[in-house]
Amino acid sequence: MVALNRVRQAAEARGEARRRSSTPARGTAGTQGAGRAGGGRRRGPVADARDPRMLGDVFGRLVTDRGWSSPVAVGSVLSRWDELVGPDIALHCRPESFENEVVTVRCDSTAWATQLKLLTPALLQRFEDALGPGIVTSLRVAGPAAPSWRKGPRVVRGRGPRDTYG
Repeated sequence: MVALNRVRQAAEARGEARRRSSTPARGTAGTQGAGRAGGGRRRGPVADARDPRMLGDVFGRLVTDRGWSSPVAVGSVLSRWDELVGPDIALHCRPESFENEVVTVRCDSTAWATQLKLLTPALLQRFEDALGPGIVTSLRVAGPAAPSWRKGPRVVRGRGPRDTYG
């Protein structure tokens, strides 16, 4: 204890101010707080600014403070697609892009595209529950890409796929 007092006095002599916390140290229950209500004794653990925090809480606060909510939401929708829509839909429909709160989804058949259009209100509700309100406001559903009839570098316009359609 004598050595600690010497170090404190040396720090004060150099002009270093000692920071004092508003709450007593953890091992000093009843020694410093005699003037407090309740007899000056601490009863159980008290939250302190020095206590460790959960990583999710720290990361969530960082995202909010920096204004990164929408980029994180975009990554969340694209990376968690299978979890958000379910395995059946995820097997046949994949997200292509996410811009201005609109997710563009490409389906592997026209039947699945029609089914996804019918399920859009339920999916938007799932997105709102999982990600928060206003992150995804609509789905743009696209069917499978049509085959290309082009076979070479030259193109004759207006004839269609030739002999297939008369």
